[in-house]
Amino acid sequence: MRSLRARSLGAVLVSLAGALASSLVPREARAQAGGLDYNGMARKLVERMALTSGERVLLVGVPGMADAIVAPLRQAVRRAGGEDLGALAVQRDAPPEWSTPFTNGAAGKGEAELTAYLTGVDVAVMLPGATVSDPAYAAMQRVIGAPSAGRARTIHFHWAGAYSLDGRLLPTSAAHAFAYQRALLSTDYAALAAKQGAFETAARGATIRVTTPAGTDLRFRVGDRPVTKQDGDASAARAAAGRNLIDREIELPAGAIRVAPLEESVEGSIAFPDGEWGGEAVQGLVMRFSRGRLASFTARTGRAGVERELADAGEAGRSFREFALGFNPLLAIPSGGERWIPYYGYGAGVVRLSLGDNTELGGKVTGGYVRWNFFTDATVRVGADSWVQGGAMVR
Repeated sequence: MRSLRARSLGAVLVSLAGALASSLVPREARAQAGGLDYNGMARKLVERMALTSGERVLLVGVPGMADAIVAPLRQAVRRAGGEDLGALAVQRDAPPEWSTPFTNGAAGKGEAELTAYLTGVDVAVMLPGATVSDPAYAAMQRVIGAPSAGRARTIHFHWAGAYSLDGRLLPTSAAHAFAYQRALLSTDYAALAAKQGAFETAARGATIRVTTPAGTDLRFRVGDRPVTKQDGDASAARAAAGRNLIDREIELPAGAIRVAPLEESVEGSIAFPDGEWGGEAVQGLVMRFSRGRLASFTARTGRAGVERELADAGEAGRSFREFALGFNPLLAIPSGGERWIPYYGYGAGVVRLSLGDNTELGGKVTGGYVRWNFFTDATVRVGADSWVQGGAMVR
């Protein structure tokens, strides 16, 4: 797998969502994608919200990109006893049927005003196309990231994040959309939560070791750091118990755990897949870390590109950020036919080792820069126990 580079967390999300989240099914694939169950998906999303009577639900989306889900989702919210605040359009003008007095009231507000206005939203659903560069999206992040967030939460329904095995971002094809629909509708959420909970319990008192055939050998501990479990629980109780921003950003489809290890515990090497650094092709890159900081690196080709990116990134670029591990078997890399990495590596056995700012995860590294790196052939051991072997979940 190639690595994914971005200069900030916002740039990561913008580049991914902008490149991939053009719609539930991109325009060119719509003719092939008849039969998607928008009503069923809407019901499942609302089921995962576990709405209590009167909770206020807002949709945020780009008109023309996810229109088919809007009406069923609003209807499902009302049937569940929630208050339908409408759909707030970003990037384009809203269709008349999206608008409500609440969405009309958001018009023309500045950053602080909009954040205050959205503070009363209990659940916001970020539909395909919406990104952190959109004021409403950014305002909801400020709402759920505040100490007073309480039960406020967002659902990220990006319907994007498909990668080829060599690391290229892929447009979401009809086949990808049906795979995502299957994962959304058919995941055993209780079993997923149990597996992730078991991993967290095991990890608390153990050293985690990640190795790959290319030479990665990295060790770290998570201690008492928040372990965000993307198990599809979008309830108010889950949000109220959240310890950081991403605990209140619920991804559907679901599947990964994410944690910022104790920085001083991170030791060893990461052998990166071939990719681009600083605008230059890089091969054979190996970085060595001591106490969570980059100690040295080697590269067969492209060393100048790596040095350029690290110089631009500042201290964050020289810091280990995050360990993520996918658990959902319905998002695993297909064993036959088209082989691709579904939904940002949330499938069983996919590992993400990231560099940069980890404050949203509860870590100490600041600076804004983030670089995600995906590994499809890793082995993960927690203490003496193997959880992933060669990219396959074994526990």
